[in-house]
Amino acid sequence: MLPNKHRGEIQADFDGTAFRLCLTLGALAELESAFGDADMLALAERFQSGRLSARDVTRILGAGLRGAGHDVTDDAVATMRTPNGAAGFVGIVAQLLAATFGGPAAGAVAGSVASAVVGAATRAIADPPPLRASAEDPYVAVPFLGPR
Repeated sequence: MLPNKHRGEIQADFDGTAFRLCLTLGALAELESAFGDADMLALAERFQSGRLSARDVTRILGAGLRGAGHDVTDDAVATMRTPNGAAGFVGIVAQLLAATFGGPAAGAVAGSVASAVVGAATRAIADPPPLRASAEDPYVAVPFLGPR
């Protein structure tokens, strides 16, 4: 069944399967509770800040899946994969927020979160951590992430 955009539904691909997502009133109440926000305005302001953690994304997607009738936990969502990796998850959240709250503000949130994720990944590739020899094979360089 195709998503009904007039009801705030979107469709997303997780682990090669298409799922409907919808932030229903109950799903929004769940997010208010999870984030400790007093009301929907505070929740919308949180999303407009453009700063979402991976845990925030997991909660939003879990609530959207449950809002559309899927029996899935946040822990299960955390193990799912989607095309384009982290950027794919950010894109799904952006679509879901735009479908729920509408307007350009939702798109701005998505853009700032996506830019932050892509920027962090680009910096990590451009400036990787220093390498050192591994204990198992001193001739193979592995990333040095600090003292053990």
